[in-house]
Amino acid sequence: MSKSDKAHKLAPGPVMLDIESTILTDADKARLLNPLVGGVILFSRHFENREQLTYLAKQIHRLRRPKLLIAVDHEGGRVQRFRSDGFTHLPSMRRLGEIWMQDPMQAMSLATSVGIVLAAELRACSIDMSFAPVLDLDYGVSEVIGDRSFHRDARVVAMLARALVQGMSLMGMKACGKHFPGHGAVKEDSHHAIPVDKRNLDAILAEDAAPYRWLGDALIPAVMPAHVIYPKVDSLPAGFSKVWIQDILRNRLQYDGVVFSDDLTMEGASVMGGIVDRAKAALEAGCDMVLVCNRLDLADELLEKLVHTPDVLSQQRIRRLRPKGKRLHWHELVKYDIYQRALKQVQSINESESRAGV
Repeated sequence: MSKSDKAHKLAPGPVMLDIESTILTDADKARLLNPLVGGVILFSRHFENREQLTYLAKQIHRLRRPKLLIAVDHEGGRVQRFRSDGFTHLPSMRRLGEIWMQDPMQAMSLATSVGIVLAAELRACSIDMSFAPVLDLDYGVSEVIGDRSFHRDARVVAMLARALVQGMSLMGMKACGKHFPGHGAVKEDSHHAIPVDKRNLDAILAEDAAPYRWLGDALIPAVMPAHVIYPKVDSLPAGFSKVWIQDILRNRLQYDGVVFSDDLTMEGASVMGGIVDRAKAALEAGCDMVLVCNRLDLADELLEKLVHTPDVLSQQRIRRLRPKGKRLHWHELVKYDIYQRALKQVQSINESESRAGV
């Protein structure tokens, strides 16, 4: 190992950010070598084709030991960052919920297949994890959640999420449930507003938070709280609330996985002040890692001004999100029976949607 490699031995920091474009610039490298950084989130603008994406991910991984965690919002339906050059169209989670109403066992089999395809294709391009599945309930009022939700019934959500996560796990990928304790009952989009959910704690725990209790950190090793205020529980949005993260999630629900903040540049986070104040509040509330997306100027400000004492437990949790087992290269997927069977299942959903004009 060279001296330069040894210099890049850095424990994972508490900040996940994105990069400028489809290639790694010198400015990107400088940011990613900052000890405060622990991960990278990619978006559609970082994708040209599979070869380019794989090379980009490998460049990021080579910078540090242990490797930086590379994540993406790749749920299926309208939230799927990579859609061309061989990536399979993944159905919305609502479609799986609709199939459940006709045949629950078939729906669970299909959900597992979606998880296999999702994870296998991402890992083939050296992506480590996806921020999926959505565990929000579909109350029919939230446009930002909408068909990203499996179902209105928390039991159906938990069962289908469990099946999808099992598929991801078969391919060595960890899952992240979102948006704790639930974003589905509010109309406002936290990207552009500050949603308020006026229900009491018992109602939220009985329904929206139930999938988190049933699945736990053994199945859902990471959780992302909502930028939603639940005033009958706490005056702060869940992602900045010690009540929600420490008292309820950690202590009451006995959750020991990673807690990611949602994107700190969203309007729902603006109640906490500037970017440094937002990050400090999220970390002090109990988040292990905070996200700063699509605003490199704010990422730079945070990396310059945030004073943070490394948390050994957080670092250990983040390390647990690394993929397990050897990844299959794309050309190997065509010979891998588990993936091929899952792919046929997913394609059958797509074909049925096409016939129905969905």
